[in-house]
Amino acid sequence: MSTSPAAFVREFHRAFGLAARSTPAEVPAELAAHRGQLLAEEAAEAAEVSVSGPLDRLAHELADVVYVAYGTALVHGIDLDEVIAEIHRANMTKLGPDGRVARRADGKVLKGAHYRAPDIASVLRRQGWQPREEAQSD
Repeated sequence: MSTSPAAFVREFHRAFGLAARSTPAEVPAELAAHRGQLLAEEAAEAAEVSVSGPLDRLAHELADVVYVAYGTALVHGIDLDEVIAEIHRANMTKLGPDGRVARRADGKVLKGAHYRAPDIASVLRRQGWQPREEAQSD
């Protein structure tokens, strides 16, 4: 059995008859709005618990955020694992060649001169996505 959040969420969507695509695509506005509301609800719950605890509830709420995020990606046909890999690649370029890390006063890691932004459009294209302007010119 896989432990990938993507596999768990796909199983959930299939079992409950929820939308799932295998190729990235825009979704109807009503469905997109619904997924946005679900994400906002889960993120707000996680943010609240991150301050007040307890830790087991925080873990639960964080997992709910990830679960709903993977579900939203599935509804859009996005392989979120590949997108996360590209974000990670880009984030690792924040580390300078000298090993130095630039930080904001609150500890957030900043983008340095060697930072290379993620190319999410390329990741989605490899998954079969055609941006609207490309799809219209075909």
